[in-house]
Amino acid sequence: MPIYSYKGFTSGGGTKIGVIDADTPKDARSKLRRENIYVLEIETAAGTGVVPAGMAGGQTPTKVPLIKRLRTLTGGATAMTRKRLDEVANVTRQMSTLLGAGIPLTETLKAIVEQAQSKELSMTFRDIREKVSQGATFGDALAFHPQYFNELYVNMVRAGEAAGNLDVVLGRLADFVQKQRKLRDKVSAAMTYPMVMVIVATLVVSILMTVVVPKITQSLIQQRKAIPLPTVILIALSDFMKNYWWVMCLGLAAMITAFGRIYATKKGRLAIDKFMLRVPVFGDLLKKQAIARFSTTFSTLLKSGVPVVQCLEISGRIVNNRVLQAVIEDVRAKILEGADIATPIKRSGVFPPVVGYMIAVGEQSGQLETILDRISENYDEEIDLATQRATAILEPLLIVGMAIIVGGIIFAIILPILQMGDIGGV
Repeated sequence: MPIYSYKGFTSGGGTKIGVIDADTPKDARSKLRRENIYVLEIETAAGTGVVPAGMAGGQTPTKVPLIKRLRTLTGGATAMTRKRLDEVANVTRQMSTLLGAGIPLTETLKAIVEQAQSKELSMTFRDIREKVSQGATFGDALAFHPQYFNELYVNMVRAGEAAGNLDVVLGRLADFVQKQRKLRDKVSAAMTYPMVMVIVATLVVSILMTVVVPKITQSLIQQRKAIPLPTVILIALSDFMKNYWWVMCLGLAAMITAFGRIYATKKGRLAIDKFMLRVPVFGDLLKKQAIARFSTTFSTLLKSGVPVVQCLEISGRIVNNRVLQAVIEDVRAKILEGADIATPIKRSGVFPPVVGYMIAVGEQSGQLETILDRISENYDEEIDLATQRATAILEPLLIVGMAIIVGGIIFAIILPILQMGDIGGV
């Protein structure tokens, strides 16, 4: 009989690692569930490869590194596209409705396959339906497709299956995905306008400096008159941009590459994320977005029956900021040692004090999910206000900045012409 090593959580929230003998991974999980152990990972004792928790015997998913499987449903390099988010939200809502109407899971999946709007989504659900028909649980089948269903999604579905309220959990998931998309869109809207303004300003100045200025300054040089200092500087900048534009492009590419490599390191990402939270206007907006995302994710997982420790583990990855993630990891470690949630959050210095106090009230009253929902709602409103404030501040600043640059170019061009007019008049 094969021997499997496993990692999981006990009903009390503690971590447990051990070995068990069973015919298949499915039998091993069944034995562990009877012992109130929630399996996260299970593999053969010989180390032939990790099998996602709940995987049917004999099936192995595509080898995907864990960090790539933990795709967030909100912003970030690993985030889904908006189209894919909409697809996931729509099919999740449809499955919730069909299951709530009493339609069996296999028939529900068949209906999703038939009405899927994209070929990729249809093929995905064909594979899921096939695995479910062969005896895999729905959550296990979803784990084979991390490009659509992240760890949060899979674990909530597994919790819903275990509790017998899969339709309710899917409804919560649909709400969660749509809410996260709206949250991301709010922050994206705040950043889109200044980015567009900067791009337009850069194009206008580039055209002026490489096309318009050389033609005008050439005629001034032919006059063989003394050229004022502002015009000399303008001509030098124009010549550099016209003759060495490729150096500027290479420099920009080098900066982007260096930034990417630094951000890929643990220390580099921590330093950059810490800096981003301190950027005026946008830092406050990013922090509020992360807190709202954390509160919504934590609440949704708790409502679906996922253990607190695992809720924190998943929520930490969802915030997409290494500073807040470190705080959440510390909270998780303290809980395993027997502490509460609120105390380490209060001491973090990252989360606002009011968040820690509200969580403490939720823990004491036994209504943590409700309190987290209120925190999320409050920060959603604050994000709206912060977005409006950011736009109100940046719009005039960008316009004034662009006016100063263009005005300086025009002044440097007109100044020698005015001087020549004065000389001619004398």
